Amino acid sequence: MEPMMSKATSDLLSAADAAARLIPPAFPLEATVAVNPFLGQTGEDLATASARLTRASGARATQDFTDYAAAIASGRIGTDDLADALAAATSPLKPKDVAALTAMAKAAPATPIQALPTVADLAAEATGTDWPSVVEKTIGLWAAGRFDNGQALWAPAPGQDCFAAWRAWAGHDLTPEIAGLTGFCAHVVSAPDTADRAIERAAGALGLTGDAAESAFHRLYMDLGGWSQHARWLLWQAELAGGTDGTMRDLLAIRLIWEEALLARVPSIAEAWAETVAAHSRPIEPSKTEVALAILQEAADRAHQRRLTDALDGAAPGAERPALQAAFCIDVRSEVFRRALESVDPTIQTIGFAGFFGLPLSHRAKGSDVSEARLPVLLNPAMETVTQTSEAADRQARITARAGRAWNRFRQAAVSSFAFVEAAGPLYAGKLVKDALGLGGGAPAPDPAPRVADGLSAETKADTAATVLKAMSLTGGHGRIVLLLGHGGHVTNNPHESAYHCGACGGYAGDVSARLLASLLNDPEARAGLADRGVDLPHDTRFVAGLHDTTTDEVTLYDVAEGDLTETRRWLAQAGRIARAERAPSLPGATPETVAARALNWAETRPEWGLAGCAAFIAAPRGATAGRDLGGRAFLHSYDWRADEAFATLELILTAPVVVASWISLQYYGSSVAPEVFGGGNKLIHNVVGGIGVIEGNGGRLRPGLPWQAIHDGESLRHEPLRLTVMIEAPRDAIADVLERHPHVRALFDNGWLHLLTLSDGRVDARYRPGLAWETPPSPALAA
Repeated sequence: MEPMMSKATSDLLSAADAAARLIPPAFPLEATVAVNPFLGQTGEDLATASARLTRASGARATQDFTDYAAAIASGRIGTDDLADALAAATSPLKPKDVAALTAMAKAAPATPIQALPTVADLAAEATGTDWPSVVEKTIGLWAAGRFDNGQALWAPAPGQDCFAAWRAWAGHDLTPEIAGLTGFCAHVVSAPDTADRAIERAAGALGLTGDAAESAFHRLYMDLGGWSQHARWLLWQAELAGGTDGTMRDLLAIRLIWEEALLARVPSIAEAWAETVAAHSRPIEPSKTEVALAILQEAADRAHQRRLTDALDGAAPGAERPALQAAFCIDVRSEVFRRALESVDPTIQTIGFAGFFGLPLSHRAKGSDVSEARLPVLLNPAMETVTQTSEAADRQARITARAGRAWNRFRQAAVSSFAFVEAAGPLYAGKLVKDALGLGGGAPAPDPAPRVADGLSAETKADTAATVLKAMSLTGGHGRIVLLLGHGGHVTNNPHESAYHCGACGGYAGDVSARLLASLLNDPEARAGLADRGVDLPHDTRFVAGLHDTTTDEVTLYDVAEGDLTETRRWLAQAGRIARAERAPSLPGATPETVAARALNWAETRPEWGLAGCAAFIAAPRGATAGRDLGGRAFLHSYDWRADEAFATLELILTAPVVVASWISLQYYGSSVAPEVFGGGNKLIHNVVGGIGVIEGNGGRLRPGLPWQAIHDGESLRHEPLRLTVMIEAPRDAIADVLERHPHVRALFDNGWLHLLTLSDGRVDARYRPGLAWETPPSPALAA
């Protein structure tokens, strides 16, 4: 029987788990999804989170004073913005007035910030050996093999948990001993055989008890970089399925054993380490500097809100029945194309909705047994789809795939790789030249249409169709043709390709969801039951699925004949030309004629800007935003509260699309203000590790987040670091009711990670304040 755990041990492990919750998950490359890097700190305000981040990583959660000073000098941040931000701040440490705040920004104190040191940091200073680098590279080398997801030809031995596997490996790795850590192998072998007991022993040796433990553990998790974030993803996935995962504790135990060994090896640092432990035990409290920086960030956010409010000057009148309706994903890149398409002909209307179109599905592609979750990562799939194909075609696809895998293994195997290059290398010369010239071919041909694996009853078809149409605020006024356009980004030689796809589809393209929904809405059984469910669908309305390629701004229509929908195709092609012309000036070296070619260029580090610049989420009828140039910076969700029964759609919007958009916005924000901590590093020196992520160079820590080239154009930041402004046209009482019932969403607004403004007839009429309160009439920054 296991001995009863002592309270001290229980508290220590609770501290380990609490520190683990401060780490955001990092999704693997095959389905990269943007994640809020401050996910574990949404219960704190920006200044407090910045103070915590400084202690744990040596970075702040804001820009520098010089950045804000430049924005003030250029007029982007105005005096009213500063005054409103200062008035909204509640900290007793805030500057006394706008003049004092501006003076702090202009003074730009060059005080370097540093994380609290680890034992490895102190040992490096005492011995002259770069122990942090040794630790990082040694753990990184082991982790690359341990977490490999099919990239390596030799997989690690299965059946062991993470900590046991590391002990077996580290007990024979002489790298630490060669670097000067004599006896490290023996130290590992003598360590307890479970992660929990190893944490307990090492923490005791390091003096980590009480309040110091959680802070010190957070510091070590941050020191592991993307490896701890990958472990956090494993825990995320396990909990989503109702289970758990112990990899986070395993990694902490591994890192603590290094600390324990280094403290024993360099006893001269004991006093300095004791001072560090004492610093860890102190509560997190923002300094005057961090408070001032948070206020300046608030002013920057409000400055953007002022410009956005000026653009929204009232709702435009609705048109007659449109000849064409096109439903796009709410992704900010769709805003440019939607505006372009509506400018082509006045009978065109566009709609915004999350790109998985409300279908919680997982999909098995042709010839595959892998089930891809094509829905927001906050949800679990409720149905499985497969590709409609014959048994013979499926069998042939599997044979082809196996042959391809065998050929690649032959090319890469240790015995045959050199001979392969000598014998077959010249045959690849033509392909290399074609790829270098951008002539390597376009996107692959689409798979056959998807279908629900087990089929759906007529009642389920009608229920699903009605639910989706109501969520889209599309219960009446349908056009003759309704396009359902998912999106994806075609790029070449880019390990982060899935980051250009649809976040609402789990990092995959949105074609499967669009095609399945179009098939469902055209199904006579589904349509027959819509009237009884409150949806008035004309008999001549036809739904057509398509895919918007955000790199080329070309639209592919599925399951229609070649000569069908001629006028619709012409409109789409014309809109694509307009959109490319608008995007070209922002892409280094691009012209409207060369934008599409960037998708085929294997050396192009910026095929498109993705969601860089994202700054607002607007849920309102299209009339509130139609014709307004929002610069490809707004997520546009169609929503009519008057048709929302019991505000069920409002609740869905606030708890799903808004949260996903906040993750995207804050990932771009974090990668911009703290690139060394939350950014993906330099694309030019990336190497893919295990199929799960990238490292810079030949070893070390995994780099999650966005590559520098995705947010910076080589001269300045392309992404303006702002917290997302959410604008919703709905009664304030209904919004407050939803927030009251969803504390985790309310915390995003109460603690300033998101801003919330309400609209009335297309104009801003109130600002949300912490505590379910509203500021009305609005401040000068919100005046129409």
